[in-house]
Amino acid sequence: MFRTLSKVAILLFCLGIIACSSSNNKPLAIMFSADSTSIVISNVDRAGLLQLQNLKLTDSAYSNLISVLQTPSEKDSAIREELIGGTYQISDSTIVFTPAVSFVKNRDYLVITHINAKFGNAEQVAKGSLSTGVKPVEKQLTR
Repeated sequence: MFRTLSKVAILLFCLGIIACSSSNNKPLAIMFSADSTSIVISNVDRAGLLQLQNLKLTDSAYSNLISVLQTPSEKDSAIREELIGGTYQISDSTIVFTPAVSFVKNRDYLVITHINAKFGNAEQVAKGSLSTGVKPVEKQLTR
């Protein structure tokens, strides 16, 4: 009886570890909208998206979570790196950033966000190689 019970407990523990693994989660998708007038962030954790919808955040609070920077490129190095202002809209499954001034064609933009950012995954926990801080998700986009 005890052996069967211990085997069932070990099996349930292993299934719990596998179910909690982040390997099945889709990575955060950051891209321009179809008409390139805004940046769309999708595959956001459902719990995080719900918390953002329930909070009444100002645009400055959102800019701490999501930053969009215009960056110099190989084509045009005269541009300096600067923060792009704009508005944020949260829907059921996405966050949309619409800039105050339209995106310029052939310019590079860097999106830095702490949404879905993690200290590490299950493999890093097992190896003991977790980082001391949360690493933001970064994506370089060219319009």
